[in-house]
Amino acid sequence: MHYKRAAKTDVNSLLGMLGNIYPISNELGQAFYKKTKSLKIKKGTVLLQEGACCQYIYFIKRGALMGQTTYQKKNIVTYISIDNEFVSSISGLHGVIPSRESIIAVEDAELLAMHNDDLQALFRVHFDMNFLFRVMVEQYYRDAQERAHIVRVGNVKERYRYFIKTKPGYMERLPLHLVASMLDMKPATLLKVQKQHRLSLQKDRETERWCAEIEDYIVGQEAFKNAGLNLMQVAGKLSVSPHKLSALFNTVYGLGFVDFVNRQRILHIQQQMVTTETMDHYTIEALAKSCGFASRSAFYNAFKKITGTSPAQYRNSL
Repeated sequence: MHYKRAAKTDVNSLLGMLGNIYPISNELGQAFYKKTKSLKIKKGTVLLQEGACCQYIYFIKRGALMGQTTYQKKNIVTYISIDNEFVSSISGLHGVIPSRESIIAVEDAELLAMHNDDLQALFRVHFDMNFLFRVMVEQYYRDAQERAHIVRVGNVKERYRYFIKTKPGYMERLPLHLVASMLDMKPATLLKVQKQHRLSLQKDRETERWCAEIEDYIVGQEAFKNAGLNLMQVAGKLSVSPHKLSALFNTVYGLGFVDFVNRQRILHIQQQMVTTETMDHYTIEALAKSCGFASRSAFYNAFKKITGTSPAQYRNSL
């Protein structure tokens, strides 16, 4: 590996990111300029061999690295990290004991690195370095623990959703078989789960579109004021099957068609009741009729069901 002294602009970027965690003293900053090294490696390069001692902590300026361990002659991906992430051996941190995993380049990568001897020297002199490293290691272990937990107990769908939520953009960028290995599933299974997830997102978007059309027609255009409004009419207006429309009301709104329409009518009447001018010219029953209720009893029953009180009691409470 050919390490060379890191460019000042690269170290500035690194210090800027670390400074967001904890203020860095000028002395520590100067030490970083002297001790930080840079390294360029090609895809497939083994940065650390399993069983060797890890002598460096790495910051990925560009590219992707993975951890890989061998179990029963099978290669298992333990993590994948990309741009602006730190990488080292979890088991062999500080080069004290042999690492249980290799570190391998998934893509061509540009790295910044610091040797463990230099790191230890900074710990002995700079408090801010100790604080920074503690925060970094805590986050590193939290991520590792959460990753291990979801792989152990989650089903394939939960593992996939966890991955795309915590690592946005990784799925499109990284080789499928490596992601599948990290999530402890076969590549064919990952492809299937990925397809199911896309279909489910498509279905969600379709549901949102239908709901927007329903609300625009019934509420926005005040179709609820039509006393003869029924499910077949709305289905015909929106060019959707009555069965699908009924399912949307039940699953999305938790209401049948009639209850949904009556709720819009009651909400409109409540708004009108607040206006003194309106109540000076209309009786409550007249308002109900103007909002599509065909009979006094239907209105009173719906009002009591939705508000828990009678129209007169509600009016008096105002």
